[in-house]
Amino acid sequence: MDAATLPVVFVHGIRISGSVWGPVAAIVGRDRPVATPDLPGHGTHRDQKFNVDAAVQAVVDAIDDLGGKALVVGHSMGGYVSIATAAAHPDRVPGLVAMGCTATPKGLLLSAYRLAAKMASANARKADRFSTWAFKKTLPPEMAAAIVAGGLDSTSMPQVVDALSQLDPRAALETYPGPVTLVNGARDPFRAEEKGFLKACKRGELVILPKRTHISCLADSEVLAKITGQALNRL
Repeated sequence: MDAATLPVVFVHGIRISGSVWGPVAAIVGRDRPVATPDLPGHGTHRDQKFNVDAAVQAVVDAIDDLGGKALVVGHSMGGYVSIATAAAHPDRVPGLVAMGCTATPKGLLLSAYRLAAKMASANARKADRFSTWAFKKTLPPEMAAAIVAGGLDSTSMPQVVDALSQLDPRAALETYPGPVTLVNGARDPFRAEEKGFLKACKRGELVILPKRTHISCLADSEVLAKITGQALNRL
């Protein structure tokens, strides 16, 4: 299986589902098989408990369903899960695109994230309504509709934060032999350690999306499809 036919698995962020990738997957899927699995605690699997091992297994299952190898593209929580998957299964992941996840979940960042997750989970319906409003305000209609279509659920957020706090994504990247494309919005606070993450990659490159935030880096499906294509060409 070469880069011309290699499948792509897209991995979603916290409290949303694989439907977020629908517009991008529709473009990339013109040339190759694609998958947009829901992770535990999210979307169609919202009744399952989230932990890193189960999330990695969900990605591996999607890869195996597509033939056993795939480029993996993840955003935010999905980016951290994608890094963990690539490090644990480099034979299945010949290339990686990790978006909005070049900050180690520790210290003040972790404390703030944990507090936000606790508040969102305790007021899940209100938090989900606010998130829906924010997505519709921040993103183009097509992308916002794709996110909402899969449903939002903030109840698993504390589980996610606790699980991600156990990860060392930079160390994971140091062990991964394949090419890595790190993607950040220029205004994303999660780009705080991007230079260190890039240095950790054996074959890394960094792409900055001008004027984009953590969420609005998802705004342009054509740009994300192009980045995915470029990552495939690096294989």
